[in-house]
This record gives sequence, structure tokens and C-alpha cells, in this order.
Amino acid sequence: MTPPGLTELALESQQIQQQGYALLRQAIPPTWLAGLRQAFDEGVRPSAQWPVPRGPDWRHALVDLDPKVQALCRLPPLLAVVGALIGEDFFLAQVEGREPLGGGGYQRLHRDLSAQRPGDTVNAIAYLDDYGPANGATRLVPASHRGPFDAARADADFEAKAMQLEGKAGDILVFDADLVHAASVNRSGARRRSLLLGYFAKSLFGAHQQSAALRGVRMDTSEWFPAQG
Repeated sequence: MTPPGLTELALESQQIQQQGYALLRQAIPPTWLAGLRQAFDEGVRPSAQWPVPRGPDWRHALVDLDPKVQALCRLPPLLAVVGALIGEDFFLAQVEGREPLGGGGYQRLHRDLSAQRPGDTVNAIAYLDDYGPANGATRLVPASHRGPFDAARADADFEAKAMQLEGKAGDILVFDADLVHAASVNRSGARRRSLLLGYFAKSLFGAHQQSAALRGVRMDTSEWFPAQG
């Protein structure tokens, strides 16, 4: 297949910026999934073993030193989308495992918020199990990452516009931190392991270093990635 030309790449980047997210289907090589699941399960820590206690209806895993996880964080298609959203040099700030327990996982629609300027923070969710409405898959509101947002009215104003994702293990959701989104209730109790990745614009590195320990970050975060991926 002929690689896309510069015009096609520019149009794709523009669409990603307008929508605020991209869902990369089967971005994780299938042969990696067993090892990534193992890293997740071995990294699970109870709430009290994190610097800041974690929610009781989620399973949290410490995985940021695992080589397989680090390789996933550097997949070229993933870095390309992150670069398109951030628009300047960036770095991998953190990665941890999260899984909603049966009956848990519900979140109200919210924004994670950029730190200094719109678009300086991008999140990614790498799905290690199949996901959908039954096991609490992410819901989001496309193109909701700019403009006003009243958290008190989020349910009324945005819930009807939200779409709930569904897909297979190996997919990666990449989104601007200001995109309105939320996890949902894991009604079935089926496993929905995922890796939550955070990428920051290079200008945020100093602030990141000051809070990294509180977020359980152990890995080296000093590698820069260019905006073009």
C-alpha cells in the first residue's frame, strides 16, 4: 500500500484536532496482549500502597517500569496522534493500569483539563480486553474539547450527545484532556483491563517533576517526542 501523502496526513491531523480524539483500531500487536495483561495483573496494588489512595471501585496497577508497557507507549501511530493533538514537542508523563470492578467504575462526564494552554495534555487508553457498554466502556462527546463547560450541568447538556465506545482488545483511544468523557458502570463484571497513558507538552516538564512522586511515577520521563510523531 502506498503511504499517505502530505495532503492526506494534513487532512487526517486536522480532523483529529477538530474531533479531539482518535480511536486506533488494533494498534497493539496481538502478540503483545498476553504479556501486557500479565504486567497489569502482576502490578495490581491496593489503594493504600499508592502515594494517594485510589478509588475503591477500581483495580489499579503499577506498570510504568515494564518494558512491554514502555514499548506500547512508543508505538508510532499512537505518537503521531498525540503529536497532532499537542502540536509541539512532548513527553510521556505517566502510565498506569486501571480496571473497573463489577458494579463500579461510573464517572460523571468531565474534563481532565489542560495545564497551561488548550491542548497541552493528551490522554490515551490502551484496551487489554474487549470493551463495550456491558463492562463499563468509555463514553465521550466528540468535538467537546473547546468552549465553555459547566461541570454542574454536564449530565444535562452532554449526556445525550455522548457516544459509548465498543471494540476489541488491542484498540487505543487517544484524546485531548479537555474532551468531555467518562467511564461507565461495569454492569457485567467482565474484565476491562486498560492502560491509561498521559502525554504532556514539553513546557510542562518542570511542573510534572514536582508532582510525579504523588502520582506514583517511577519511570524516566525525560525523553522528548516531536510534534509530528
